[in-house]
Amino acid sequence: MAADADRRWLSIALGLILAYMAVEVVVAFLAHSLALISDAAHMLSDAGSIVLALVAMRLAARPAKGGYTYGLKRAEILSAQGNGLTLLLLSGWLAYESVERLIDPPEVGGGLVLATAVSGVVVNIAAAWCMSKANRSSLNVEGAFQHIITDLYGFIATAVAGAVVMLTGFTRADSIATLVVVALMLRSGISLVRASGRIFLEAAPPGMEPDEVGARMARQDGVVEVHDLHIWEITSGEVALSAHVLVEPGEDCHAVRTAVQADLRVGYGITHATLEVCEAPGELVGVGSGEAGGGRHCEDPHGTVHRRTPEAG
Repeated sequence: MAADADRRWLSIALGLILAYMAVEVVVAFLAHSLALISDAAHMLSDAGSIVLALVAMRLAARPAKGGYTYGLKRAEILSAQGNGLTLLLLSGWLAYESVERLIDPPEVGGGLVLATAVSGVVVNIAAAWCMSKANRSSLNVEGAFQHIITDLYGFIATAVAGAVVMLTGFTRADSIATLVVVALMLRSGISLVRASGRIFLEAAPPGMEPDEVGARMARQDGVVEVHDLHIWEITSGEVALSAHVLVEPGEDCHAVRTAVQADLRVGYGITHATLEVCEAPGELVGVGSGEAGGGRHCEDPHGTVHRRTPEAG
């Protein structure tokens, strides 16, 4: 039901943006305003981001089967990265055009620019409100929302430029407003590309330190060593972990695995933890924190090795 609600709110925002964008393009050409064209281009990227979000949400909802053992959940991350790259490309084109117009500014209809920008602020506030009702923990939805917010700031800058042109005749204000929009687009684009890139590179989620997680796992009762630890995001907010856990001889491996998984769930919200649990060789039992590569019993050990530290006294 929540996914259906998200799609409904996103669809309403998409309808608002497409309708207004069509009007804005016409007014932009009548007013010879690059700032309005830049706003319309940004609105086009907003619409694209919402369309991609809707498509990605449907793909991500498909069950895992065949060779896609995680399903198509990373379709949302592909969508977010596509949105970020689009913003960067659009910002490059608009920056080039605005510099040209700073050198040789055309006549700009300040009144039309101001009126259109003010109405654009209203439309973007309505669209942002709709988007805020969806699940923003998804990088996909959050990316589309940030597009809308950036566009809102852009319309405010354009409205200021229109007022300046109308009151003072300073037509370069239109190009300056465009550069403000470009800066906002660059910030959003870089943020989206960086965040989606981390997931594609299977980095640990921001704010989650693998060494800290490994050390906590190694402190669990019965655990001697944790190595081959990997933490990554399948998609936004869905964290997976795998590790090799060595326990004291005679310990119940199943009980230790259950306890470690429960602690990961409580401490870090990690609900998808795959652990290989087995007894430690005798020479490792009672050994303190060691260097990487201490797991000689493994065929190809890698990464940091976390060992239980003997209690003082």
